[in-house]
Amino acid sequence: MAELLTASACELADRIRKGELSSSDVVNAHISQIERVNPVLNAVVRTRFEDARIEARAADAKLSRKEPVGPFHGVPCTIKECFALTGMPNTSGLLARKGWLATEDAAAVAKLRAAGAIPLGVTNVSELCMWLESNNRVYGRTNNPYDPARIVGGSSGGEGAIIAAGASPFGLGSDVGGSIRMPAFFNGIFGHKPTGGWIDNRGQFPLTVGDGLRYLTTGPLCRRARDLAPLLRVLGPERPLLAPEEVELKGLEVVSVTTGLTRVSDDLLAAQAKAERALTERGARVRHAELPLLKRSIEIWTAMLDAVGGPTFSELLGGGVPISAAFQLLLLALGRSPHTLPALGLALLEKLPRLTPKRNATLRGLGAELKRDLLACIGEGVMLYPSYSMPAPRHHQPLLPPIHWGYTAIFNVMETPVTQVPLGLNAEGLPLGLQVVGAHHRDHVTLAVGLALEDAMGGWVPAPRWT
Repeated sequence: MAELLTASACELADRIRKGELSSSDVVNAHISQIERVNPVLNAVVRTRFEDARIEARAADAKLSRKEPVGPFHGVPCTIKECFALTGMPNTSGLLARKGWLATEDAAAVAKLRAAGAIPLGVTNVSELCMWLESNNRVYGRTNNPYDPARIVGGSSGGEGAIIAAGASPFGLGSDVGGSIRMPAFFNGIFGHKPTGGWIDNRGQFPLTVGDGLRYLTTGPLCRRARDLAPLLRVLGPERPLLAPEEVELKGLEVVSVTTGLTRVSDDLLAAQAKAERALTERGARVRHAELPLLKRSIEIWTAMLDAVGGPTFSELLGGGVPISAAFQLLLLALGRSPHTLPALGLALLEKLPRLTPKRNATLRGLGAELKRDLLACIGEGVMLYPSYSMPAPRHHQPLLPPIHWGYTAIFNVMETPVTQVPLGLNAEGLPLGLQVVGAHHRDHVTLAVGLALEDAMGGWVPAPRWT
C-alpha cells in the first residue's frame, strides 16, 4: 500500500502496462487513502469511486486483450472542481451554482482521460478561484496535511492537499495568480504553470477573455518531478515539449533573486541558498540579481488583468448581475452572506483601478518594462525566486496583510513558465520550496532544474501523519 501511495504516476503506469500491478489495485489503494485522510483534510469534495472502479476493471481488461493504451493508462488522479468533469459538480465554490453538474469534460480533462487516467473525484477551491485559502460556502475549508491548522493555498488547494497526503498521484489545476504554485508550495509537492497560451483552458469556470486566456494557465500538480513533462505532453498541443532530461546543467545560467514585496522567512532563504549550492555542484553558473519592479508585482498584475475586460468579479459573484459588496459585508457580519470575506474584499477593491485610468496605464507600461528586464535577466537559463514570504501560514493569516501572493501572480502576466519545486521540511515540519522561472516556451529548462533539485534535495516528503 505505502509503495503505491508514494510512486510516481509514470512508474505506476509502467508497472500496470507490464502486468506487475493491476489498475484496480492502484485505484483501490488511492480510494482507501482518500477515505482515510479526507475527513480531516476536506480536500476531495465529490467522489466517483464506483465509476473509477468500473473504469479500472475496463483498463485491466483492455491490457489483457493487448490493445494499445495511453501513457497514463489505469492511473488514478484528481481534478480541480472548477474544471468540468462529466457528472461531477462544477460550482467553483459559488453557492449560487450548487447543484450544477457538468455534462461534458473540459478540454484538459478529456486529454487526461484519453491518455488513460482515471479521475477519482473533484477537489476544493476558493470562492470563484480567486484567493489563496481554499474555503467556500459550498464545501467549507480544506486543511493542510502537514498541520490541519494551516492553509493549503488556493485556488487549487484541494489538489495540493490530497496529492501531498499520498491519496492521488497527480491532479489538474489552473493558475491566474499562483493557483497551481501556491498549493504545490504549501503542500510540498511539484506544480507547473506553463508558458501562457500553451494549454487549452476551455471547460473551466470562471473563464477569462482576450489576453487573460494567456494569463490563466492550466497545468499539473504531482508528487514526483518526473511526471511533469509527460503530463504536459498530454495536456499540450501538437508542438512537442522538448526533453528536460536533455538539458545540460553544466554552464546553465541561474539567476537567484530573493528581494520582492516583503521580507522572506529565514528558512525559505536558507532553502534557496541550498538549492543554489546544489545547482552549482552540477555545473550551473549561479549569480544573484535584483529586479526592482518586482516590488510592484501586485499593482502591475492588477492593472494588466483589469485591462483584459470581460465580466467583473462582482458580476460573476452575482451570476451576471453585480452584487453590492458593502451590503454583503453587512450580511457577512450577521452570518447571512453566501460569500466569503476574501471574495467580498476583491469585489470592493476591483473598482479601484478604474477610478485611476492614468495610473493604470502607467502600471501596464511598467509591466512591459518588467517583462523586458525579466527576460533579459533570465536569458536562456532560469531564475530562482521565493514562492511566498513564509511556509504555510495558519488559517486566516494571509488576510493580514493580503499581499504576499504577489510572489507568484506576477509571472502570470509575464506569461513565463514556472516550476514549483519542494525543498524538504523546516523545523516545524512544514514544506519549503521555490519557483524556477524560465523564458517563454522554455518550460523544459525549468523542468530540468526541478528534476535536478529533486535529486539533490529529496523532493516531496510525505506528510508524516498520513504515512
